[in-house]
Amino acid sequence: MATESQIDQVLAFLKTFQADLCEKLSQLDGGKAFIVDSWDRPEGGEGISRVIDNGNIFERGGVNFSHVFGAQLPPSATAARPELAGRSFQAMGVSIVMHPENPLIPTSHANIRLFVAEKDGEDPVWWFGGGFDLTPYYGFEEDCISWHQAALSCCQPYGSEIYGEFKKWCDDYFYLKHRQEPRGIGGLFFDDLNRWDFDTCFRFIQDVAKTYGDAYADIVSKRHSLPFTESQKSFQLYRRGRYVEFNLVFDRGTLFGLQSGGRTESILMSMPPNVCWKYNWSPQPGSEEDKLTSYYLTARDWLDTQ
Repeated sequence: MATESQIDQVLAFLKTFQADLCEKLSQLDGGKAFIVDSWDRPEGGEGISRVIDNGNIFERGGVNFSHVFGAQLPPSATAARPELAGRSFQAMGVSIVMHPENPLIPTSHANIRLFVAEKDGEDPVWWFGGGFDLTPYYGFEEDCISWHQAALSCCQPYGSEIYGEFKKWCDDYFYLKHRQEPRGIGGLFFDDLNRWDFDTCFRFIQDVAKTYGDAYADIVSKRHSLPFTESQKSFQLYRRGRYVEFNLVFDRGTLFGLQSGGRTESILMSMPPNVCWKYNWSPQPGSEEDKLTSYYLTARDWLDTQ
């Protein structure tokens, strides 16, 4: 059972989290402000898109809040829950994608969300979803370890099995089947989360949100001043193509937004500003570019590197 008061608490948290994270990232970038764009959805709902472009560190970054209503859940939301087809819904969440200028800084993604499906005469059905993941272009083992250590620490209070379960879910979800490779080095991913009571689930997503902001800021702080070459930048643009392919072909959040008549500009803010595709290209064997896919982009246990 989710009361109106509990749902309002989630809504208030999401708005505060969005504003606080943008302030944190803006300071990290050297004071570059996020553009704030508020919008209304004719079918029901509203949102606030915050975007940073051409910053000192971030070439493009988006932190999007949305709260939308609909008369019927779209197919992407009922694929795993066909019994909910036909219900009205409200969905709220914050989605984050940060694309750095420096190819030695990874791209990051995070999302936290709440769905409530409703039907006259029945209790609302609710579930949380979200997580965070990291997509490097040039690997640093200590960053992979610190990222996953943060994820483990976030999950431990909720059960010893949670990190392993949600890590595997992340590895399986962020996988480009047509390329037969992971998108990045993973993190946490979960959906249909209602295994605990509402307040415990809500507390978990708050911990996930805080962990993402702290863990990514730590990596950016360590890497942003490293020099890079034009060749490394070119490789970053090539690898960004994988990011675009995943978002347009597989990402459930993108599909939900488009299927539910969401605001296209906000849905596609996750796209990097510059990307390239090279025909049948492969890196030099033994190079740092080759090591990205042969070593880093594998479903390994980063907390067992001995």
